[in-house]
Formats: sequence, C-alpha cells, structure tokens
Amino acid sequence: MNPSTFVRFDPEPVYRQRGWLIGEGRCGGKAKGLAFALSSLEGSALGEQIRLPDFTYVLTTEVFGDFLVSSGLEDLYDEEDWESVRPRIDGAPLSPALREDLERILEEAGDVPLAIRSSSLLEDSLSLSFAGKYETCFSPNTGSREERLASLERCVKTVWASLFNPSARAYRAKHGREDRKESMAVLVQQVVGRPREGYYYPELAGALFSRVFRRPTPRVRKEDGVMRLCFGLGTRTVDRGNARVFYLTNPALRPEGNRPSQIAESSQVDFDYIDQTYGAFLTGSLSHLFLPFILRNHRNAGAFIEHYGDEALHSTLADPGIPTRPLFTFPGLPQRSRHLFDLSSRLMAHLETTMGTPVDLEFTYETEGEEFHLVQMRPLASFEEMARVRIPDLPEERVLLRGDRMVSNGRMEGLSHLVYVDPEAYVNRWDPVGAAQAVGEFNRRLRGTPYVLVGPGRWGSRNPALGVPVQYAQICHCGCLAELSLPQYGFTPELSYGTHFFLDMDNDGILYLPVFAGQPRNAFRDDWFETTPCETGSHPAVRLYRGTFDIFLDGESETGVVAAR
Repeated sequence: MNPSTFVRFDPEPVYRQRGWLIGEGRCGGKAKGLAFALSSLEGSALGEQIRLPDFTYVLTTEVFGDFLVSSGLEDLYDEEDWESVRPRIDGAPLSPALREDLERILEEAGDVPLAIRSSSLLEDSLSLSFAGKYETCFSPNTGSREERLASLERCVKTVWASLFNPSARAYRAKHGREDRKESMAVLVQQVVGRPREGYYYPELAGALFSRVFRRPTPRVRKEDGVMRLCFGLGTRTVDRGNARVFYLTNPALRPEGNRPSQIAESSQVDFDYIDQTYGAFLTGSLSHLFLPFILRNHRNAGAFIEHYGDEALHSTLADPGIPTRPLFTFPGLPQRSRHLFDLSSRLMAHLETTMGTPVDLEFTYETEGEEFHLVQMRPLASFEEMARVRIPDLPEERVLLRGDRMVSNGRMEGLSHLVYVDPEAYVNRWDPVGAAQAVGEFNRRLRGTPYVLVGPGRWGSRNPALGVPVQYAQICHCGCLAELSLPQYGFTPELSYGTHFFLDMDNDGILYLPVFAGQPRNAFRDDWFETTPCETGSHPAVRLYRGTFDIFLDGESETGVVAAR
C-alpha cells in the first residue's frame, strides 16, 4: 500500500468551496479524513449509496491561535495544573467575528442537534490516532437563539481546552511530540439521526475497521474487517461499554462466546440519545419502560432485541412465561440487513484502495430506508504482530496468569515490575478514583520501565463497577495489560477491539491478555498475589511487585501466559 495520495491531499479547498471554512489556518487530521472520503466517493459507484452529514464547518487552527493570543492564554501550553485550564478558557470572550460565524452555523442547522469534534494537527495521522484524547461535545441546539449560541460556544471551548488535558499531554510526550507543535481545529456537524417522540438519535451507530489487528481466533484474517455496533448515538461503540462486534466475513462469530449467559453478559442495555424537549444528552435503559417506545418506533426491533431469562435467549415475539430482561443482542441483523454488511465491505475496500492504508470510520445506519451516513474517517493505526511465539515449558508454580481469548502473538521478557489492583479491596474499600490515582502514581514512577498491569474487569471503563476508571496518562507506560474476569465481583473483560482503548494499545504496542478465572485453559494465581511481598500504593487495593516477569502470547494456539521467575 502507498499512502502518498492521502499524505499529499489538501482538505482546505473541499471546505472552502462549500462555504464551510472559517479562518485561514489548517483543518487538522479529522477534517482531512472526512474531506478525503467525500472526494474519493464523488463520482464513484458507492457515491450514490453513502451519505455524509449535510454540513461540516471547520474552525481552523488560526481561529484557535487568535483566541489564545487575544485572551492572553498562550501560556496554557506550559500550564501543568489541568484544573485551572478550563476556567481560564471559559472566562475569555470569543471575538465578535467568530460569534457571527457561529450564528451563521446555527442558521443553517435549524433545529438539528450539533456534534462539535476535535480536529487537531496531530490526530488521525498515519502514525498517531489520538483516539479519545480530545473531546467531542454534543449541543442539543434547543431553546432561544441566545441559549443555542451559548451552548455552541461552550462546546467549542470544551474542545479547545481538551488540547491541554493530561492524557493528551502524556500521549504527545510518549510519542515524542512537542506540546507547542500541536494546535486545534474544530468541526461543527449536524448529529445524524432522526427525531422520535422528542428523542433524537440514529437507529444504529458503529465503527468499521478494514483490518483486524487483534484477532479473537486465527480463523479471522487480518484483512476480513470488523464492525462494532450499538443502538442509539455512537458513543458506546468507542467507549468500553457493551456493543456488538461483527466480523464482516463471519458475522455469526461472537468473541465473547456463544452461550446465552455469555451473550447476555456482554450485550448492550443502555443507549444514548438527545432529549429535544429538555435539551439534554441522556442515557436510556432498555428496561420494560423503554421497550414499548422502541417497538413503536423501530419496525425492525426484532433484529436488535432478545429477552434473556433462565439461561436462554427468547425472541421479542415469544412469551417464554418466565421473568426476562431485554437486551440489544442483534440476533437477526446480518440476515435482515444484508445491505449494511455488503455496503460496509465494499466501502472498506474502496477507501483502503484510494487512501493507500488501512482505514477506520464511524457511521450511522437506518434499517428503514437503508440509509448509511459516514461521519468520520481516518487512517487505522497498525499493530505489528510478531511471528508466532511458542510458549516454553514452564513449571506451573511460575505461571501467574493464563488466558485463551483475544490472544495476539507477542513476547516480553525480563520485566522488573508488576502493578496489581486487588479485586476484593477495590470493591470493599470503594474509591474508584482513588484507585485510579494510585495506579497513576506507580505509572509515573515507572516511566521508561515497561511493567505488567493486572486488574479486575475493564481498564479504562467509565463505569467503575466494570473496572478501574483510569485515564491514558495513568497507565501509558505499561508494557502488558491483563484484565481479570471475576464473576463473584461482577467483573468481566470486554473483548472490545475498535474502542479508543484498543486503538491506544495498537499505537503503543502494548500486549493484552484477558483472563477468565475458573474457566478451562485459564488461570489466576491469587495465592501468589496474596503471599508475595509488595509495596502498597496510596489506595489499599493497588500494589507494586518487584521481580522478573515474562509474557508469552501465542496467537496460533490462542494461549497467553504471564510468568514469574
């Protein structure tokens, strides 16, 4: 593949000729990807089937730079106190000219909610994604003219401020990028969706990846492509919540397993929407209260929803005669919406060919009318998987962890430190933020020294009941990350390729091992963690072990181990 066409591509004319360019600066990476997609689809056979948002305005880096200079905020590049950044930006007024530009955007938008997205100089490049490091903000675009303008201003400032957040700074530092070489453009788009009884959202939203760099099984080829899908706004496809994963050449394959209990455990229950009556971004739960609403408004809901009860999954049309709970399992989607899967495969092939590099994109889809909207597109950061790693014969007492899912080839030997979050202490001494901070303190101490990081559930989850809610800056120096499934505490890893979390690991070359304690071919030596001397962190659940640790991950046999010498 040769990405030279994309590298040389100039996005500014695409936005300028449509009247969407505000300022004379640069558009940034996210704007470049979307403009390239628009240009490559024009005149192609796919161009008639793929829609883009009706408008995408770009506030260029010049607008951001002028704001910093006129407000005396250039020193924010050197400000280490993140808590002081946002108040200073919020307190600085926008120029009258920029306010007029924002009013013009509101005039075109009408009553449609708005998505305000980052588009920095460094993000979405061939080498670095910055996935999830900068903010996306939703404006409901309701109320009076003044209220709508104030909401849009707040969102623009939120995106600008995110340039200086700790995770973005840590990511730049780890990859050798200077803070002052970075700048921020902002995209203002319509939120693609439909109003339904005062709630605004797309029926389906997802992310597509033309390559599968972390495969759940060797039966999946790297070039097969993968889709991560949710009901409602697409926030749940990129965060570490539950969403459905489809491998495009084998949509029936479930990385979480095929047992009803496994499917139920990993299925989406909550969905996000914009309440246009109250002007708020809200989360709804697929309880029996919301179920009638969804059945009224979605003719194909039977392809999305099943009921789980008594260790079985039941159709929405059936009456199992037992207590059940509804879940978004998407059981019939590949059959009922073959168009979505065929179009996704063709689109991935087209963009990868024209761009000269693997790609990932975000989209929305309405099953009624088969409407596919592409809302973002970027180069896909690659993960350089090693040749097959053969696991040496190890005495069983040396093996601390063993897992058999989502194993990619990898090997690290002679690591001198292991950081561990004890599940019982994490639950019983409940202070998730404090636990995350304690992990971050050890992470800073170990800068330049790759270490093993082990903890319950999903690292980086926004829901602390699912795992430790760490930010990138708090774990960025680890070399291998292990997640423990411990049903007695409610912790389960989510094999969530395609989230921002996994894209970070791909960029940083971090090895990953999920461990399902108590299941065949899995092992968790909790006795070793309880009896081996360690240093306790600022939270009692967080411990630092010193020793010599080896990691062997064999993707062919789907086996990974972490061992102590």
